[in-house]
Amino acid sequence: MRIAISSESTCDLSKDLIERYDISIIPYTIILGDEEVEDNEDVPNKIFEYVNRTKVLPKTSAINEQTYREYFERLLKKYDEVIHITLSGGITSAVEHAKAVEKDMKHVHIIDSRSLSTGIGLLAIYARQLANQNLQVEEIVKKVEDRVPYVQASFVVEKLNYLYKGGRCNALALFGANLLKIRPQIVLDDGLMKPAKKYRGRMDSVVAEYCEDTLNEFNNADKSIAFITHTTATPEMVENAKQALQKEGFVNIYETTAGGTITSHCGENVLGILYINDGK
Repeated sequence: MRIAISSESTCDLSKDLIERYDISIIPYTIILGDEEVEDNEDVPNKIFEYVNRTKVLPKTSAINEQTYREYFERLLKKYDEVIHITLSGGITSAVEHAKAVEKDMKHVHIIDSRSLSTGIGLLAIYARQLANQNLQVEEIVKKVEDRVPYVQASFVVEKLNYLYKGGRCNALALFGANLLKIRPQIVLDDGLMKPAKKYRGRMDSVVAEYCEDTLNEFNNADKSIAFITHTTATPEMVENAKQALQKEGFVNIYETTAGGTITSHCGENVLGILYINDGK
């Protein structure tokens, strides 16, 4: 049985990993004023330039039913079944559109990741590993859905400017954070982006502290794979995250660039570590 493992550009996997794990991707659309661009790893620089020039955040366009339908139809010409893993339904209405198509299209199976960025990518890679074991599609879907609650997805943010522009913090919080150089942690909690711990200081030191805290709190990791995903980051930030993951014994550590979703919400110098915290 030929099973397509599919996701969206919001999974933030690199081209190399998409090819290596044979994952099909449908892109989101990023709206920069009058211009619409497909979400990919080159989009963040366009977003930064647009926001610096206009002081306005871009918008993301949720994938509609017709676009999903045409995409799945193309996949089913090559595959017998499609397992598609979406951006969290707590963040986008696209999940509802995908599930509406699932109801009247045979051989299409939708999984709400309840996550974002490479948190989705972790589930997509796991699904491909299961498919390569020649499991039945229903068993793959069940096993992937069982791991959804255990995806640890979080980021630390240098500045609140983008969160303020997006209405996720008020002017007083913005002023206080910038004045005190507070670097907030953003976590995925039940499919929603929520603030968590607050750090202070230089971002390279903050990343080290954030990684230590995260690994201590979510300390039952599946150490076969972890991601370091960032919008932009200094070499020191990336190295500190890599050392923290290596110290914990992660076998495969991949660095990826966040696409339009994370960038639009959080801005520059945002870095997160992501892994599945179920010890399997």
